[in-house]
Amino acid sequence: MRAWIDADPDAASRVELEALLDDSVELSERFGDTLHFGTAGLRGIVRAGPNGMNVATVTRATYAVATWLRRHGHAGGTVVVGRDARHGSADFFAATTEVLAAQGFDVVALPDPVPTPLVAFGTRSLGAVAGIQITASHNPATDNGYKLYTQGGRQIVGPDDVEIEAIMAGSMAAKDVARVAVSSNERAQRVRAEYLTRLASLPLGDGRTPLRIALTPMHGVGGHIAVDALRAAGFDDIHLVEAQFAPDPDFPTVRFPNPEEPGAAALLLATAADVGADLAIALDPDADRVAVGIPTADGWRMLSGDETGALLCAYLLENSPPGPKTVASSIVSGTLAGAVAQASGAHTVRTLTGFKWLSRADDNPDLPPLRYAYEEAIGHCVDPDAVRDKDGISASIVLSSLARQQKTRGGDLSGMLDELYRKFGVHHTSARSRRLSNSGEFEVVMGNLRSNPPAQVSGIRLSVEDYAVRDDRLRTDAILMTGTTTDARLRVMVRPSGTEPKIKYYVETIVAANEYGHTQSLDDLKQRAAQLATAALTELLAD
Repeated sequence: MRAWIDADPDAASRVELEALLDDSVELSERFGDTLHFGTAGLRGIVRAGPNGMNVATVTRATYAVATWLRRHGHAGGTVVVGRDARHGSADFFAATTEVLAAQGFDVVALPDPVPTPLVAFGTRSLGAVAGIQITASHNPATDNGYKLYTQGGRQIVGPDDVEIEAIMAGSMAAKDVARVAVSSNERAQRVRAEYLTRLASLPLGDGRTPLRIALTPMHGVGGHIAVDALRAAGFDDIHLVEAQFAPDPDFPTVRFPNPEEPGAAALLLATAADVGADLAIALDPDADRVAVGIPTADGWRMLSGDETGALLCAYLLENSPPGPKTVASSIVSGTLAGAVAQASGAHTVRTLTGFKWLSRADDNPDLPPLRYAYEEAIGHCVDPDAVRDKDGISASIVLSSLARQQKTRGGDLSGMLDELYRKFGVHHTSARSRRLSNSGEFEVVMGNLRSNPPAQVSGIRLSVEDYAVRDDRLRTDAILMTGTTTDARLRVMVRPSGTEPKIKYYVETIVAANEYGHTQSLDDLKQRAAQLATAALTELLAD
């Protein structure tokens, strides 16, 4: 403890820890563990000590990344670095760029707070050996993080994370790590301009009708660049949620800065209704995710990630040049987008959760190039040749283009979704979590499911597949349960959370009129699918 305090290069952190020397509980929190370098990099509470995001932790992490890059033949290579506007981001950005420069790397430091997709784009477009973004995405205001991209702008995968963490554990004291100031670089300015040019080229199809858009960056860093991109792409009628437009690390108008959270988009939907918008767009704070709201006969509502994924898949495949393509989704995502892709002749690939896997969906040389990838947690990769990660800004451009096309044709996104339901069945997806008292309960809960799985749920007899015993790339700690009745299909995926002590349940119900001879209205089928999903989740979580 004393060694860490004495080695901390940040005076404010040293003072913070000195004031806690008599607080055994708080010291145990900060020194009982360290932040672990995973495939998403680092993420944790901004606080002094080895179990917090602070200048010392970031300094040691960056030294470890630099060492790892040199070991793999990338000494002196270009590294793109950006930051969001969270607490501590400016200091962590300075530490990252200056340590890399001292280690001999060519640092492209993006000026001002920037969206995460811009770092992924810059890493790929500049042929950089790595990219680093200081961000905690949509985590609470207390948190910050450190996201690492490798060549091609893709997130790292194992065992690279294990190697970097091992280097970090054995690295020198933070105060002894050299730092060199980084000068401005014209490439940093060029990256933003080239990204906007790329975004302006994304609109497809025959839409020419004006579209009115309501937009919120949810107190994050995507606002200005999203507006610039939308205007460059031909969308000028943009109405902002002013209370959420300026970056604010405290996220004062939302309980949790995630567009998926209930109530998080309330101000956006109110704005959309007030101005008579055609589409409502909510970016998360680092703008790598996007959620969209649409007007319906019953008022405005937010689409789920799976609904948005199916719409984007249909639109991108309809408006893409002929030729083989790959569409990817994760094992916890719904199956409607896959059905759309297969009907269009595209190859479909399922991956483990996370864009570290989705971005590599077409790594198999036998597969055609990736055209689109998504995950149910509102992450969409609509332009994989430019950004091999989820990108809320490019997805916003494509969604706006899609909405404009539908409006030009006399329809809207709600009607388009209904057409997909008529063709492929009503797909309803829901997710819930069971919070555990500690991560050690994972094995107990998952073990019970494996040894004594439910024979049926909501009257549907289940078949069970244990992904832990698979012998392919989808092997993971998850259990898939599927079943069919005379009028519906049920799909349930259960897996532990990778970041919190909870078990996640992903339920999909499919009710198809053509398949089961239904004569009910589409609204009745939607209600049946939703009721079945709710009943299944209630029964599963009650066990």
